[in-house]
Amino acid sequence: MKTNSETALKFSDPESLKGREDRFCEVEVWVAPVLASWSQSMFAHEWLKPDGKIRTLAEMSEAMRNKRRAMESAIDEGQTLMKPVLGVGVLDNIEIGSGRDLFLALAARGVTSIPVYIPRSHKSEFKVFIRSES
Repeated sequence: MKTNSETALKFSDPESLKGREDRFCEVEVWVAPVLASWSQSMFAHEWLKPDGKIRTLAEMSEAMRNKRRAMESAIDEGQTLMKPVLGVGVLDNIEIGSGRDLFLALAARGVTSIPVYIPRSHKSEFKVFIRSES
């Protein structure tokens, strides 16, 4: 499997962090443990099966299928991609804020690590998910 550093993906900083950059830090996270934690999210059913595996296109709702196709097109076209923003939810699981479709489309393609932003205040909770820090 490929880590982000072994791929030709181009990333940019998310617009949602403008003016709040000091509250976030960029890290590269391991995809598998993030997905395992995120599977506890109330939003996970849109992308994940009950066993935690990513749904095929045929298993997704039309809306989710369209989002995934759009993201896969952006990846295939070599577009610059916005880094996802992750955090810790109320149930102490990982939540994927902005960039969820990108994170999951890359995970479905077998990318094993992805650059993301996390709140500085959540850094200790992310310790086991971090591959490297920027």
